Amino acid sequence: MEPKKITISQLQQKKEKGQKITMMTAYDYSSANFVDQAGIDVILVGDSLGMVMLGYNSTVPVTMDEMVHHCKAVCRIAKSSFVICDMPFLSYQVSIEKAIENAGRLVKEAGCESVKLEGGSEMAPVVKAIVDAGIPVCAHIGLTPQTATKLSGFKVQGKDAESARQLIKSAKDLEEAGAFMIVMECIPEVLSARITNELHIPTIGIGAGKECDGQVLVYHDLVGLFERFTPKFVKQYVNLAPQIKGALIKYKEEVEAGTFPGPEHSFAMKAEEVSKLYPG
Repeated sequence: MEPKKITISQLQQKKEKGQKITMMTAYDYSSANFVDQAGIDVILVGDSLGMVMLGYNSTVPVTMDEMVHHCKAVCRIAKSSFVICDMPFLSYQVSIEKAIENAGRLVKEAGCESVKLEGGSEMAPVVKAIVDAGIPVCAHIGLTPQTATKLSGFKVQGKDAESARQLIKSAKDLEEAGAFMIVMECIPEVLSARITNELHIPTIGIGAGKECDGQVLVYHDLVGLFERFTPKFVKQYVNLAPQIKGALIKYKEEVEAGTFPGPEHSFAMKAEEVSKLYPG
């Protein structure tokens, strides 16, 4: 029997019952299969795929077509995990009409259950418009990678009272606009705890401490597949990179030495059929 999909109401119930929500990024069929089988509540097809899958220096160059492509692969295998897809840079900031159109593409073409967009109070009208169009929205405040340059780099946000108050206001404005969940990235734990306590919707932290309603990490960080840098908030549960590189080196050595493929990796042919290849 097919497992049942996690729903928004179930995620809301988890918050109300004090049960933690698990979220993990995935960008392809294989990784999404592992995440789904592990029973993770939510898969985020993040625009971080631009860095870990496509080799960009930031998330900014990621296009709508790239997000649709990767999200399709994830949605083909996600049987129980609720799937959220990031809206890439400039896919929702140009106009409300364009934002609705692009959110619709991610739902209709890619098959996700919800979209996520970055920004504070200034994005509330966009969130409301997308929600009014019938598409659930997950908000994202704090460190917003798409506008990291504006924030003077990848730095912790809300460290002073004024900026902290603005983040609290943003969270409340986004909830009022209709967001069903909010991701908080790189903000002090005391601030994320207050926001979590004051919101009715679930909060998901990444570098925001343990008081959030749930947590999210980048798949490639968690399993040790991304070597360019490791953020402070990442816990690496396994380091697969050395094992993979070791396997590839061993493969190269065996092919060059003529020991692979061996008899157990090859296919036989009946002697009488072989003889027909060499008549006389």
